[in-house]
Amino acid sequence: MHHQKLEDYRKNKLDEMMIAELQQEMETGKLTSEELVLMYKENISLRDTHIHAVLEVNPDALLTARALDFERKHKGTRSNLHGIPLLVKDNMDTGDGMHTSAGSLAMADHYALRDAKVVEKLRAAGAIILGKTNMTEWANFMSDKMTNGFSSRGGQVKNPYGPFDVGGSSSGSAAGVASNLAVAAVGTETSGSIINPAAQNSLVGIKPTVGLVSRTGIIPLSHTQDTAGPLARSVEDAVAVFAALIGTDSEDVITVLADQFIGRDWKQHLKSDGLSGVVLGLDRQLFKEVPDDQAKAFEAAMGQLRACGATIKEVDIGTEQEDLGFAVLLHEFKADLNAYLARSNPDHRIRSMSDIILYNEEHAEQMLKFGQNLLQQANSMSGNLTEREYVEALERNRFLAAEQGMKKQLQQAGADALLLPQDFGCNIGAAAGFPSITVPAGLTAAGEPFGITFAGQAFDEPKLIEYAYAFEQAAAGRRRPS
Repeated sequence: MHHQKLEDYRKNKLDEMMIAELQQEMETGKLTSEELVLMYKENISLRDTHIHAVLEVNPDALLTARALDFERKHKGTRSNLHGIPLLVKDNMDTGDGMHTSAGSLAMADHYALRDAKVVEKLRAAGAIILGKTNMTEWANFMSDKMTNGFSSRGGQVKNPYGPFDVGGSSSGSAAGVASNLAVAAVGTETSGSIINPAAQNSLVGIKPTVGLVSRTGIIPLSHTQDTAGPLARSVEDAVAVFAALIGTDSEDVITVLADQFIGRDWKQHLKSDGLSGVVLGLDRQLFKEVPDDQAKAFEAAMGQLRACGATIKEVDIGTEQEDLGFAVLLHEFKADLNAYLARSNPDHRIRSMSDIILYNEEHAEQMLKFGQNLLQQANSMSGNLTEREYVEALERNRFLAAEQGMKKQLQQAGADALLLPQDFGCNIGAAAGFPSITVPAGLTAAGEPFGITFAGQAFDEPKLIEYAYAFEQAAAGRRRPS
């Protein structure tokens, strides 16, 4: 495409295009993957100066796109992600010319030795890793005073919709996709880190069941709760990326559970009548703190859900769980991060959590804007996960969140899933390792993105996708930033 034509395409057509549309354009020769990368790179250079969503652009992106265009022409496509530019969060190893730093300047010159398993899977599917996204430093487990989306390496990710919380910790992944800097992105969640920024940026976010997606090569927080998942502008696109991420990995034993979903046709779950006859559980205790304008938006969304054929039923998940997860994260962070660093590139000087804390103290002006009390607290644990407090917290979490909580309460109410506003209450499913999916539901009166979240039990993704898709088709709640 001629330069001027490409510029017109970028300005007038590219924004909000979906994977299927882009594939159609590439299949009919109207567009190449190389041109797609050029246009998104241009969007990054024009729009990201004040959003700070992208930490670095992949220096190999254009070359990869060219190779994939050649492959399309001569061999055909590898999958529906062939030639599609995606962004990945900066806690995912890329064994290429980009760094992997979890947003920390202490890791800013760290090159991973190989791709994280999820990155490897995306590349195998023909996706292009366009760049790495800014994130709340150390997945927001550095200081309890830190703002969502801040990192010493990338500065503050801004919400493209206005002076609102950008959400986190997958902040750049969300703000970047909302701003049309790529087609979709991959983030990670331990508790809320996909659902929260997706909802704050008018996106679909899928937080999978722990065990469906490998964590190998992802800078960890908690092996009990960590998972990767997609952020996209539509349910269909989120599902396309999600399908590519699923799979077993001998290095992450919990993924044996992923077998049941391999090769599944996810398209069958994109059903406009997916909410017909569905019972959604609502626990008002979980969101007593919801601001008025969000409460209004939520009431409107519930009206739309009922119009789609859903019944909403009050449930009581139990509120003694408000601090679910914290003790477990505190203990696992040290053990898991030290294990990651021990296996990391031997050329890199940071080998342990103690090294990070020391680096931060030595560079206090740059590093300790919000302090590092969570890092210090985590580092005071043994790191070998033998403490009784840890073992008991793990049991208690699982019991309260799963057995006593979602499993029991949904069953008693005869409910298919839990309905939540934004990410309120999503820590319960996270502590249980359960899946959730958030879908845009318009903007509040103040112009802040609002989303509703469907939370289910282990491996309920097919159902949740049906509910999300049906709501999306009826509500069309995604808004572009102006």
